[in-house]
Amino acid sequence: MGQASLQEERELEKESKEEMESYHCLMQAGSQLASTLQQVTVPVSMKEVGGYIEKQVAYLSGGRGEDSSVIITLPEYSAFSDIPEEALAKVFTYLTLIPRTRQPGVKFIIILDRRLDTWASIKTALARIAASFPGNLHLVLVLRPTSFFHRTVTDIGFRFSQEDFMLKMPVVMLSSVTDLLRYIDENQLTSEFGGTLDYCHSDWIVLRTAIESFAVTVKDIAQMLQGFGTEVAETDLPNEGKAIESLLESHTDKYRKLKDAIRSVSKEGRHLLSNLETSGKEDDSQWDVKLDWETVQRLLAQLRDMEAAFDGFFEKHHLKLHQYLQLLKYEQSFKEMELCLEHLMAQERKLSISVDTLAQTEQALKRLDNLESNAQDVIARVQIIVLHGHQLSASHHYAMALIMQRCNELRHYCDTLNAALKTKHSQLLQIHQLLLCLGQAQTWCDDGAYLLANQLVDKFQSKEGAQAALRDIERFLVGAPSMLSSGPDIVAMEYEAVITPQLQAEIGKTFEKHAAVQQMIQNRQACLRKLADKHVRPVQLVAPRPENPPRTKSPLFSPKHADGLKFTFDLSLPGKRASRRSPNPRKIEVIHDYQESRSCLSYSLEGEDSPDLLKRHVMRELVETERIYVEELLSVLLGYRAEMDNPAMSGLLPPILRSKRDILFGNMPEIYSFHSRIFLQALEGCLETPEGVGACFLQRKESFKMYECYCQNKPRSEALWRQFSDSAFFQECQKKLEHKLGLDSYLLKPVQRLTKYQLLLKELLKYSTDCEGASELQGALTAMLDLLKSVNDSMHQIAITGYEGDLCELGRVLMQGSFSVWLSHKKGATRMKELARFKPMQRHLFLYERALLFCKRREEHGDSCDRTPSYSFKHCLKMTAVGITENVKGDVKKFEIWYSGREEVYVVQAPTVEVKMAWLNELRRILTNQQKLLRDEAYQHGHTVEHMQLSPPLAESNQQRASVSSEDTESGRSSPDPPLHSTKHQHNRRSWPGAHHSVDICEGLEWSGGQEAFNPSDTDDEVLQLSPGRYRALADYLQNGPDSITIKREDIIQLQCEVNKGRWMVKNLSRRQEGFIAAASLQMVIGNSSRGHSSSLGGMGFQDDNITLTYIISDLDFQLYRQFIFC
Repeated sequence: MGQASLQEERELEKESKEEMESYHCLMQAGSQLASTLQQVTVPVSMKEVGGYIEKQVAYLSGGRGEDSSVIITLPEYSAFSDIPEEALAKVFTYLTLIPRTRQPGVKFIIILDRRLDTWASIKTALARIAASFPGNLHLVLVLRPTSFFHRTVTDIGFRFSQEDFMLKMPVVMLSSVTDLLRYIDENQLTSEFGGTLDYCHSDWIVLRTAIESFAVTVKDIAQMLQGFGTEVAETDLPNEGKAIESLLESHTDKYRKLKDAIRSVSKEGRHLLSNLETSGKEDDSQWDVKLDWETVQRLLAQLRDMEAAFDGFFEKHHLKLHQYLQLLKYEQSFKEMELCLEHLMAQERKLSISVDTLAQTEQALKRLDNLESNAQDVIARVQIIVLHGHQLSASHHYAMALIMQRCNELRHYCDTLNAALKTKHSQLLQIHQLLLCLGQAQTWCDDGAYLLANQLVDKFQSKEGAQAALRDIERFLVGAPSMLSSGPDIVAMEYEAVITPQLQAEIGKTFEKHAAVQQMIQNRQACLRKLADKHVRPVQLVAPRPENPPRTKSPLFSPKHADGLKFTFDLSLPGKRASRRSPNPRKIEVIHDYQESRSCLSYSLEGEDSPDLLKRHVMRELVETERIYVEELLSVLLGYRAEMDNPAMSGLLPPILRSKRDILFGNMPEIYSFHSRIFLQALEGCLETPEGVGACFLQRKESFKMYECYCQNKPRSEALWRQFSDSAFFQECQKKLEHKLGLDSYLLKPVQRLTKYQLLLKELLKYSTDCEGASELQGALTAMLDLLKSVNDSMHQIAITGYEGDLCELGRVLMQGSFSVWLSHKKGATRMKELARFKPMQRHLFLYERALLFCKRREEHGDSCDRTPSYSFKHCLKMTAVGITENVKGDVKKFEIWYSGREEVYVVQAPTVEVKMAWLNELRRILTNQQKLLRDEAYQHGHTVEHMQLSPPLAESNQQRASVSSEDTESGRSSPDPPLHSTKHQHNRRSWPGAHHSVDICEGLEWSGGQEAFNPSDTDDEVLQLSPGRYRALADYLQNGPDSITIKREDIIQLQCEVNKGRWMVKNLSRRQEGFIAAASLQMVIGNSSRGHSSSLGGMGFQDDNITLTYIISDLDFQLYRQFIFC
């Protein structure tokens, strides 16, 4: 860089020196022209004496006397005596300077024509001539007056004054024109003196004015050229390109104006020269015309010389400025390219080749390809700049050395970048090949495990079956990857240039896996050879033959599996059977390959495989199917959704679809973004640690809720698809993608994938018993099942019509289903026994956190399976005023839901007992939580309430419940109007204080041992005694201190020992926590749970096998309960 800058300075100095030489030439030409002008121009101009010259006081006719004396004629002028001396002197000076500038030392002859004048005038004129004439006066010829008197007077006066005049100048008095010819030739005199000389005074004035104007213009032009040259030479060069361009433009503009002025003056001079040539040809005797011609010719020649010098000077100056501007622009381009190349090289250095998986390698290769593409674009621009640099050098730029060095530096940058990119690309390709081979080897090992797992033992009992199995194994071994024939050391040596500790570990794992599979294959071959060598009598197996077809490796579902099976499914959950359906239930059709229709792979490699290996198989399937799922979503978004913006496809796209793209595809872009950027990578991270997949699902549980939005939009999407499924746009897109299935099959992928997760999680959980992460797997499975249930419920919820409020205010949908319902009012005249004989109402119930909705199912328009149901809203029950009776006489599938102290009673018949129990459990949970809220509110106000024993001891409880059940049975509890309780029964209940209708309100609230439900004066000693042991929690308990723990319903807890102040040391076995809980809180949590095994939820209105109890938590109950507690 330093040498180039020094060379640039030298070249610039050389260029400046040449410019200065041309500047000196210009100044020298200007000086010569100025000298010539000084020689040929008259100090007194025509403008100064023009008035008297035009009046013809005196003139130069161009004639010559003896010794080439110049003749000045003073014609007859009556007002000669009136001319001021100064003016007359200027006239004589001007007329004498014209010849003297051409011929220094020339003599003059004055012809004084006074033929019509007097002696006095002659005497005065001679005196003024003697006093004012500046030149070398050779002779004065006076033509005396022609009249006799004046001639006589003149002769006498001249005779007496001759000596005075002769002392000053020679004067000759002539009598006539004839006497004048004795002194001057005829051809040198004008016609008024009898001569032949052609003279026009006006033409002479015009010619003299033109010559003087030309000389002045030439002088001005010379001064302007010299001034511009000085300005240019003294101008400092700026360092900015725009300033250089502005300066260059300004100088060029001035140069053009000066050139125009020079051309104009030259044209004027040539025109003047032409006129002088014409005058000279007409009269060869006019020597002064020839002298004027020579003067003009000389001025024109020197003007051309100065113009040439000016052109040379400006050409060098312009070249210097232009080259300097080129250099600045080239330097700017060089710096830009240098920055781009340095940025690319920094990106290349940041691009790491430390990859561990095939996906990471492909991503690194993709990033490298993008970087190479960008680099090629930049290198192409660099080549253009290098080519421009060579062109500048070829044009002999003064900074040629610097430009060539810049070109070399750019080439070096490009070569370095290309070499680094090629090296990295080669290394990544090697890593990709290695990982691909490792993946093929691992896949081959998995295939081997599948092969062994799918060989059924019962077929080996025959010799032919054993031989066939051996042939299958041998055929499989032939297809083993070539890598497995080498050892890990050889593979490491082959890929030594790119090997990393991670890749080395992956090679070791692969060969360990191969060794394990190889050992299993060898063991199987040994067994099969023994069976094939001897005839084995068929033996009937003890275990029955499985009805399912042999397990085969599940092919990854893709659109290429066109010949699949179609089946329908509902998003219902295991353990919660679907409700009684209408003739045309709402279905979702799913197209699967036959091998995909199984619930999940069941891996069994005879006893030789450990649960860890089986988990890895399931995990591998989970990851592989996830990758396929992401690719299929991407193909839909790019192949269909993005094509809607393609101008080339706009002619095929129906106009209405342009604005309904979000309806057709729903939030599939959001789903794709989540799975491709987050979830797939998280699953790949769990590929070798399947125990972490549960946490992977749980951490992203909230993100999966986006599927609810997709499923809720699915009916609208299906309707839109049915309307435009025959569109040429979709057919063209399907053709480009080479899909055998239509878009509707791919729009169903998210729904299919959602159901697939819970199947794979179940399979993982099966092989993860008592292993690390089992609780997280169980939680993940529960979350997926809950999500499926939530999706299914939300699909039904969006079909509710007629509800005037906001469904969101009711909370989350907990359950929904179709039931048969009988309705009775407390004040109605008809009893339930009578209503039971009539046809029930068919209602679809939606259980929310805060309300229970009764709807009527209606089928909308549509054909067969395309018919979609809707639910017409009928009635709403707030959960704060709901009670339940778990058993109704006569039907184990019936239960009661009643409202506001049995003002309204609904007898509900479930389709199955399982559905009934599921709904009762959920109703119990809601009502229990409400009871807990009441208790918490009481505790916040500082009141101590005696513990309410929800589950009495077994013997005492059974005795009491038996009497209640008997009473309920005889009273016909199935009736919507229950009879009043007997006095005995009322004796075992405590009335609400201050309420005369407490019996009606508290109906169904059973208190254990006949004790009062609430007694503020009782002490803690009267509550249920706790004892160490294991219990199942019946209610939630939140941690309320640093040494406390959290308990959730259904958790298994162990009471270890009681410490001071009524606190128990409790261990939560389900959550592996240990801490202290107050005895009163424990009694609420466990009630009367049976130690060591699961118990029913204790509390108000729980069901035993033969007992019917009832929940009542109405709005009035809340008010009375608060009155009792806070009074």
